[in-house]
Amino acid sequence: MEFLLYFIAGAGAGILSGLLGVGGGTVIVPILVFIFTALAFPAQHIMHIALGTSLATIIVTSISSARAHHKKQNVHWPVVKLITPGIVMGTLLGAVLAGQLNTVILKVIFAVFALLIATQMVLNFTPASHRQLPGKLGTLSMGGLIGVLSSLVGIGGGSLSVPFLLYCNFNARYAIGTSSAIGLPIAVAGTMGFIITGLTQGNLPQYSLGYIYLPAFIGIALASMLTAPLGAYMAHKLPVPVLKKLFALLLYIVGLKMIWSLI
Repeated sequence: MEFLLYFIAGAGAGILSGLLGVGGGTVIVPILVFIFTALAFPAQHIMHIALGTSLATIIVTSISSARAHHKKQNVHWPVVKLITPGIVMGTLLGAVLAGQLNTVILKVIFAVFALLIATQMVLNFTPASHRQLPGKLGTLSMGGLIGVLSSLVGIGGGSLSVPFLLYCNFNARYAIGTSSAIGLPIAVAGTMGFIITGLTQGNLPQYSLGYIYLPAFIGIALASMLTAPLGAYMAHKLPVPVLKKLFALLLYIVGLKMIWSLI
């Protein structure tokens, strides 16, 4: 039954990711927090395990997504190469920082992020193109910032890297495709960081590798990899703007509920 829950969560995350273009972590993290709480995992580790496991699942989905965008020539690989060192360093730093923060603070950070993403979806805000891509130092610095924030909320960074690339005069097709490739170093570095920081912790659930809970990783990764193409197909058949607003409402509920649970 537990594995079935992870499979269902992964299927839902995959469909929403393909349908609405939202990062799977935005969906996976709160679902894992709910499941891990119901399974009576140690309260002080629940958010860390949810974040780490979410990033691990994104390794699989980002490879699939990046390959699909590469075939359509939507990935600007020189930018991926330029930003990756900053991404890796920032993501590792974020994982170490997350390991030092308690579950309450991590829940607040995730809740605020979810509320901001929901507001962006409701307002349909897209940054206007104002400048070219910054130089090497500027791009590395932005990569570091994206990496840190991605680790702290357990996402592949698309909610952050796409607006950045749009701001730097990338068209939407290249911004999304390049962001999908950037998600892989975020996921790999974040997973390694959460494994390393979790290995020093005691009282973790059985079948954990650091802060990665392997049964959840396997179930979610398998299901989301299979259903993401279905979501992309449904995007051409369903009223996506309406569905985005409904999903934004769900994010508002998730964010507010997470804050309410801390009161």
